[in-house]
Amino acid sequence: MTTLVLLRHGETLLTPERRLSGSGGTNPGLSPAGRRQAAATADALARRGGIDAVVTSPMRRCRETAQAVATRLGLSLQVERDLREADFGTWEGLTFAEVRARYPDDLDAWLASPEMPPSGAGETMRQVAGRVTAVRDGLTVRYAGATVLVVSHVGPLRTLIRLALQAPPHSLFRIEVAAASLSTVTYEKDGTATVRALNDTHHLN
Repeated sequence: MTTLVLLRHGETLLTPERRLSGSGGTNPGLSPAGRRQAAATADALARRGGIDAVVTSPMRRCRETAQAVATRLGLSLQVERDLREADFGTWEGLTFAEVRARYPDDLDAWLASPEMPPSGAGETMRQVAGRVTAVRDGLTVRYAGATVLVVSHVGPLRTLIRLALQAPPHSLFRIEVAAASLSTVTYEKDGTATVRALNDTHHLN
């Protein structure tokens, strides 16, 4: 059985305001609160033990979170470009309320279909799911029988959870993945996936 422990990056200054922050935006680093979250997560995972590898999105907030954990665990950091967040186009930096006010038809279309990109962006959520699936398949082969920490963003992590549940694409928006939360998915040799933990933030208290 292969285990993926899914860690969302710690907070940036945009996170508390729930502003869209994708791969086409400003690429912010962790805020002071986010750095504290990363340290607390590193301590919790060190106590837990059993992490064999740390893999991260290349985006700054994820690399900073992942580096805190990898340093604490004495592991090297591996970067997977396809774990990056989606590109939100002209929605970057906006709240959903602001997107709703400025691009109501585009937002409705995006929420209704994984084939529709955000305004001004080229990548759809179906394409995001495709690259995230490829990363998952590669990791379960490369680290068969091991436990891998995957540090990424809301979109990719929700996608991994949705796929494990065999849930439809629209369910993506009904999965909560808080900043610095931990979720766990296991994969049997035949590919059967089981979600064993979801959105755990107890280590941040």
